[in-house]
Amino acid sequence: GWSFPLVGQDYLEILSAWYCSFSNCCETGDCRIINNITGLEADLSGQLHGQHLAKEVVVRALRGFLQSPRPLKALVLSFHGWSGTGKNFVARMVASHLYRDGLKSDCVRVFVSLLHFPHHNYVDSYKAQLQRQLSETLQRCRQPLLIFDEAEKLHSSLLDAIRPFMAQQHSEAQADQQRPIFLFLSNLGGNTINEVALEYWRAGRAREEISLELLEQRLRLELQEAAGESWA
Repeated sequence: GWSFPLVGQDYLEILSAWYCSFSNCCETGDCRIINNITGLEADLSGQLHGQHLAKEVVVRALRGFLQSPRPLKALVLSFHGWSGTGKNFVARMVASHLYRDGLKSDCVRVFVSLLHFPHHNYVDSYKAQLQRQLSETLQRCRQPLLIFDEAEKLHSSLLDAIRPFMAQQHSEAQADQQRPIFLFLSNLGGNTINEVALEYWRAGRAREEISLELLEQRLRLELQEAAGESWA
């Protein structure tokens, strides 16, 4: 039968070396990174219906970011729309095509506003905890994926905690190593998106004719109206 006399750290090092002999490994966390953008594009085209802008923007943004020699800032994508319109579906698909382990990857963190940060009274504690978790993930992974669900319910103090990690300027050496990706999933904008789609339908125009520029202008107005709310 099989016998493994090595235990503890020696065994783990040999097992790790064996695994990394045929897999993509590195010294900074889960490096089972596959970045299969071609597969993502194909799956979005085949499985995501009625969301032509999402397909175009997500693929173009990820491809450009990952191909950039030295991105100086994180990639930040915001998905808007009512529940059931595919935001979480796209986020899961992105994770599964960037990492072999998908959402289970050590480099993927998912935060759900009302689950992880439910009480106003503990915002200061949440902020410190979130900053620590983001720092640890960025230190561990050269390409972390940070997903914030129900982003419209994030307290403004938590947004302040996240903002430096998105806008942080790196040196050229750091930029060559770090490629953080932030996804914000928000129910805000659902009314605007449906209004625009209805206008196009009434005008006899195809949904696919809706341009990103038009939608961005209309969405910006709705988001500005919500900006004064305590959880926006």
